[in-house]
Amino acid sequence: MNRYKNQLQDLKEQGNYRALRSAVPQNCVNLSSNDYLDLCANTELYSRFMAEYSQKMLPFSAASSRLLTGNSAQYAELETLLCHIFRREAALVFNSGYHANCGILPVFAGKRDLIIADKLVHASIIDGIRLAQADFERFRHADYAHLERILAEKREHYDNVFIVTESIFSMDGDCADLRRLVALKQRYECLLYVDEAHAFGVCGAQGLGVCEEQGCIADIDFLVATFGKAIASLGAFVLCCGEFRDYLINFSRTLIFTTALPPINLAWASFVINQLANFGERRENLRAVSNRCAELLEIPYQSHIIPYIIGSNEGAIAQAENLQSKGFFVLPIRYPTVPKNTARLRFSLHAGLRMSDVERLVHELKMTKL
Repeated sequence: MNRYKNQLQDLKEQGNYRALRSAVPQNCVNLSSNDYLDLCANTELYSRFMAEYSQKMLPFSAASSRLLTGNSAQYAELETLLCHIFRREAALVFNSGYHANCGILPVFAGKRDLIIADKLVHASIIDGIRLAQADFERFRHADYAHLERILAEKREHYDNVFIVTESIFSMDGDCADLRRLVALKQRYECLLYVDEAHAFGVCGAQGLGVCEEQGCIADIDFLVATFGKAIASLGAFVLCCGEFRDYLINFSRTLIFTTALPPINLAWASFVINQLANFGERRENLRAVSNRCAELLEIPYQSHIIPYIIGSNEGAIAQAENLQSKGFFVLPIRYPTVPKNTARLRFSLHAGLRMSDVERLVHELKMTKL
């Protein structure tokens, strides 16, 4: 026990100790959620869903894995819908983004393969890479010249090479150049894996993500996204070819060995996604308040995720507590989630914010010297 106690004490001394907390106070402006379209507490949307589905008595549990008796009709409805709106051949729903990222790459990337990932990909992707038997290289964040040097040097030595990136990076909020990555994957005959977790629902005219904005939906071999953020549900999905979908069903352990999602949650995800095209005003308001926030903080606008770098863990904690006392619920992001000495406040903005909210936020930041 002493070993574990000492490790916890070390975390506390370094300002890295984590603890579960209660829900966000009702009188606070929430800036730490991933509810980007502000749908989680939308009573009008919820009422319409209940009016449509209340008589269908959808279960709150699947009580089985998908390969046994848990593959409800709502799975087929949702996967068909995803194929339709993205115009892709096949879709497969996972229980979460973590399940998807840990369950896809280990299936396809074997001992004679290479995975090359952006330096700042999410921890769930890193865990998936570690589970794979392939060799692994990182390219400097968004440095595609560096990526190409790795490809030029190593591509010929491997059967398959997987290029892996997020579209909007979860901690820095910047966007990948997917068209550049598509060009590289075509030039070097690679497979491209893109996680659109923070872009699905938010970016693109129809809300399909950065892949829609950059016109490359059809060129991404594994297009992954989640329902647990902008869609206000739970679960995740991958879009791929039919053969890859069949392969995942037969070999992906995070799909095979887990209880399926409840039918009512799958139905809710379908209900929300069916209306994505109608949320243009929400997306536009989110872009506007995000742009204004970045402008006031004097940093380049890139997305609705805005990092305010402080540096030290102690400073980030103190500033977060200060803002919470002023009515803004924001949490410090510290090592190992971000590199050492880059502790920050991660402003995760949503479509329900007003311009006055972000203006007051920045005012409080600038008025407080910590």
